[in-house]
Amino acid sequence: MEKVLITGISGGQGRLLARRLLESYEVCGVDRLAWEGRPRDVTVHLVDLRKKKFEDVIRTELPTAVVHMGFIRHFRGDERTRHDVNVRGTKQLLDHCTHYGVQKLVVLSSGYVYGAFPENPYYMDEDHPLSASRSYPEIRDLVEVDTLASAFIWKYPHIRTCVLRPVNVLGYFVHSMIGGYLREKYSPTIMGFDPMMQFIHEEDVCEAIALALQHGLQGVFNVVGPGAVPLHTAIRETGGTAIPLPEPLVRPIFERMFRIGLWPYPTGAIDFLKFPVTLSGKRFVDATSFRCLFGLEEIFESMRK
Repeated sequence: MEKVLITGISGGQGRLLARRLLESYEVCGVDRLAWEGRPRDVTVHLVDLRKKKFEDVIRTELPTAVVHMGFIRHFRGDERTRHDVNVRGTKQLLDHCTHYGVQKLVVLSSGYVYGAFPENPYYMDEDHPLSASRSYPEIRDLVEVDTLASAFIWKYPHIRTCVLRPVNVLGYFVHSMIGGYLREKYSPTIMGFDPMMQFIHEEDVCEAIALALQHGLQGVFNVVGPGAVPLHTAIRETGGTAIPLPEPLVRPIFERMFRIGLWPYPTGAIDFLKFPVTLSGKRFVDATSFRCLFGLEEIFESMRK
């Protein structure tokens, strides 16, 4: 059996993926947190991607494939630490892949890297520029990670490298930013705006990663869910209530609350409540025949209060 190493294996998405891949692969993983109650067939190493011990894990486990999702995606800690873990950790991982015979690499990026702007076309393809840093500097590290991985594809073509950019991920186990927002009983929105949004179930993301490994995909691929709905519809269907607020009031209040730790999202996230970021998933479907297992109703049901 091929051996797959998952970074960030103890997180919600990592646990789901490990269980999905156990059907066909030998699975191991690394994380800075323990996985209590993990399956006996899964080995978890408690290491930091930036440390020498991580190279020791790669050298001893010798995985044939790596799935990289070991990122800090929240904003609760120090910004410099987040950038160092995400960017330097990814650089270390890419170096180890070239030195220890990794044959396949899947990097789980995000549709957020395109950025939210009024000029965004509907259903952007993978050639659209990654512009999120323009208005949302706090996620420039995720844009850098995506850029590093995309360049790696062409620099080391003998390693089958695939960058996946899923739309908004929802589900019971995954703690995404949009999931936290929709779990609130009252969700603030920007008065006069109701952008179309796409969602995908956490288990469909696992299926997409499994297909990328199975097909040995090489390249960059958007991964989209079963459809798009207006933001206010998503809030209603997940059991919340939308509270429209004027933008001149929202930005300074949210910025101040974020700085003192009373609001979890930087002000750059507000643009995603105003402008659509809809992606085309045609390239991935053409390459893998991917079909979502969960419809929008099931996705929203997994989030109901």
